[in-house]
Amino acid sequence: MPKPPSSFKNTRARPKKNKKAGLPFSSAPRALPLIKDRKAKGEPFAPGTKADRSAFKTENGTYWLYGLHPAEAALLNPHRKIRHILVTAETELQLLKRLSEREPDFRWPIPPEITQKETLTKVCGEEAVHQGVVLLVSPLSPPDILDIAEQQRTPLLVLDQVTDPRNIGAILRSAAAFGVGAVIMQTRHAPAESGVLAKAASGALEKVPLLQVVNLSRALESLKKAGYWVVGMEVSENILNGEAYHGKPTVLVLGAEGSGLRRLVREHCDELAGLKIHNQIESLNVSNAAAIGLYELTRSTRTPS
Repeated sequence: MPKPPSSFKNTRARPKKNKKAGLPFSSAPRALPLIKDRKAKGEPFAPGTKADRSAFKTENGTYWLYGLHPAEAALLNPHRKIRHILVTAETELQLLKRLSEREPDFRWPIPPEITQKETLTKVCGEEAVHQGVVLLVSPLSPPDILDIAEQQRTPLLVLDQVTDPRNIGAILRSAAAFGVGAVIMQTRHAPAESGVLAKAASGALEKVPLLQVVNLSRALESLKKAGYWVVGMEVSENILNGEAYHGKPTVLVLGAEGSGLRRLVREHCDELAGLKIHNQIESLNVSNAAAIGLYELTRSTRTPS
C-alpha cells in the first residue's frame, strides 16, 4: 500500500466558528489523541505518522464505506460502529450541512481526519466514487429473522444465490423504497457487507436489515409457520398480482440470473409467479425484477396520491 502524502499530518488548526454556513458547531474537527493513546485503544493510527499504513488496514470484518449517501446514512445510524473517518475539507462542510438538516444536534461520533481526494482514492481504489468521504466501519449486527416476522408483518425479500454486490445493493434500495422488513440471503454463495454493496444501496443498507441464514429452505418453512405466504418469482403463466396478497404477509423469493430458483427453494414456495413482459426479451436483471415485483406486491397497500 503506497504511503499517504506527507501533508497528511496529525495536527489541527484552531477550530473556527462557521458563521457563514450558519452551522451550530465548529467546521474544524477536534484534535486527535496522541498516537500512543490511539494504539492503546486499538484505533487506527493517524495518517501522516510513521505508523500510518495501519490506518488503511481492515480486520475483524471491518471495511471502507464510501460516498455521500452511504456515509450520511451510516453516520445517522446509532447501530453502526464507525472506527475511522476520512474526509476532504470541502466534503466535510457539505456533509455536516446535510447531517444537521436531518439531525440538528449531530456531532461526529469520532474525530474526522481531513485529507485530500488522492488519499481517499488510495484507500478505496481508483474505481470507487468516494465523493470526498470514506468511513472505516464494522458490519451491522442483523436482528433475528423470526423477530422481524413476528413483530413487523411487513413484506420480506429472499435472494437465492444472488452474488453480485451491486445487484444486492440496488435490491436493498428498492426494498427500502417499498417498505420491506428485511432482505434474506444464504450464508454461502452470498457476498458480505462491502463498500461496493453499500454504495449501490445508496444508504439503504442502514435502513433495511440484510440477514444471512444457513439454509434458505428451512428459513422459508419457518416463515410459513409464522404466517407468511411465500411467492417464488420466475417465468410463469401465473402473473404476479399484488391485490391477491392484500392483508397477507408475503415473502418474495428471487433466484440468480440464469439459474433461477433452486429445486428445494422452489418446492418451499406456496406459489410461483412471474412478470408480464414483452416477448422480445426472456428475462430481466434480478435487481430490476425485484423492484417491479415489490412495486406490484405493495400496490394494493399504497394510498393513491
